[in-house]
Amino acid sequence: MAYLFTSESVSEGHPDKIADQISDALIDNFLAWDEDARVAIETLVTTGQVVLAGEVKSKIYLDVQKITRSVIERIGYTKSEYMFEANSCGVLSAIHEQSADINQGVDRKAKQDQGAGDQGIMFGYASNETDNYMPLALDLSHRLLYELAVLRRENKEITYLRPDAKSQVTLEYTEDHKPARIDTIVISTQHDDFSTEEEMRDQITADIKNILIPRVKAQLKPELQSLFNDEIKFHINPTGKFVIGGPHGDTGLTGRKIIVDTYGGKGAHGGGAFSGKDPSKVDRSAAYATRHIAKNLVAAGIADEILVQISYAIGVKDPMGIYVNTYGTGKVNLNDSQIASKITEIFDMTPYGIETRLGLRNPIYSETAAYGHMGRTPKKVTKEFENSNGDKKIIEVELFTWEKLDYVDQVKASFGL
Repeated sequence: MAYLFTSESVSEGHPDKIADQISDALIDNFLAWDEDARVAIETLVTTGQVVLAGEVKSKIYLDVQKITRSVIERIGYTKSEYMFEANSCGVLSAIHEQSADINQGVDRKAKQDQGAGDQGIMFGYASNETDNYMPLALDLSHRLLYELAVLRRENKEITYLRPDAKSQVTLEYTEDHKPARIDTIVISTQHDDFSTEEEMRDQITADIKNILIPRVKAQLKPELQSLFNDEIKFHINPTGKFVIGGPHGDTGLTGRKIIVDTYGGKGAHGGGAFSGKDPSKVDRSAAYATRHIAKNLVAAGIADEILVQISYAIGVKDPMGIYVNTYGTGKVNLNDSQIASKITEIFDMTPYGIETRLGLRNPIYSETAAYGHMGRTPKKVTKEFENSNGDKKIIEVELFTWEKLDYVDQVKASFGL
């Protein structure tokens, strides 16, 4: 029987995502100057105010206010009428030193003996329904908002956009779990004032359908373009006026969009958020590692769809166990438990092994904090950082290493493919 499945996304200007981006910018700046830094920073944003709180163990001192304001400016909160503006908002820091009790469970004399930064469960998921091995509804939701932000910054075809926005895509699937068509698209975007609400609704609806949708369709391969049809139900700014948005409209907090960050409700999500945490926190690093495993296994042809779970105890380097679910799509003569055993032979899942394999002690996290941590394109970039003394450092880093298909051959060899 056919069924519907829905995923959502939020833009970089959504208040929760502003908080994520500030927290991860601070992570990057600490790691740029001190690769052994231990950092856990939460951010709250509201009308005209940013509050930073958390724990840090580092040899570097940073101008957290300057970093925070640069993030807000980059996102696009640069006008006083937004009631949240980069240069005028207050920034209160309540960051303090990390607990020695926690630190003693993580740091070891030999780095390879590093314990997990916390207990918890983490999940990785991959499906071959898209080229980036992500669930299609979430991939489309992200694409819509990413392209909407591109249009906002271009300020040519659409000139009234403000930074806050949300999207949602509902797909109809066939009985054999293949996407058949797009049933519904929801987009709510913050905007400048219009003379009337009717004018606003007509203009935004026309621009979404005639400018945004064609630009997103053009990025897709033909079989996915065919999912767009004249019968799609559109809900565009369904509540009407959306002038008040961002932190003035809603308070934002780090780690409050974790399903947007991962798989849009497909697969599973573990117990913790990602942003604001250095990679010793396995909530983050092990979630990336299990995504890396799932993606390479699907790409190698082990199954069409795979969920990988791992769990840790704080201060213990070896995981409690690994669980695999192939949802009956396995293509090898092994059950899910046997596949899990194979994974332990191929991938080092100690915290140090994960950090080393994926290069996680680098300043690579700002880019993860909007439009999803998974399904992104690995690439090398050059970044510049400045400390509180005015010293500058240029670093080349590789982003989204957990999305690399660099273990496919090793997986195939291990499974005899």
